[in-house]
Amino acid sequence: MNLSQKSTENVEFMIEKIKEKLRVLNLGAIKPSHFDEEMYEELKDIYELVQKKNSFSPSEMQALAEELGNLRKR
Repeated sequence: MNLSQKSTENVEFMIEKIKEKLRVLNLGAIKPSHFDEEMYEELKDIYELVQKKNSFSPSEMQALAEELGNLRKR
């Protein structure tokens, strides 16, 4: 998948991969429809960070959840 291009499909892909990696229990809390291409670069940065790590501390999980919350459409 070419993530260098902003697209709805890429947003959906990254959100799903972030959810998988973080093992999000409340899957409805993070939906691709909550994000738009306006925040694409920030979302891509989070995606790349999450993909690099194998595990996350509770404080890292909280920080990532907060950051994703900040990127949601208003």
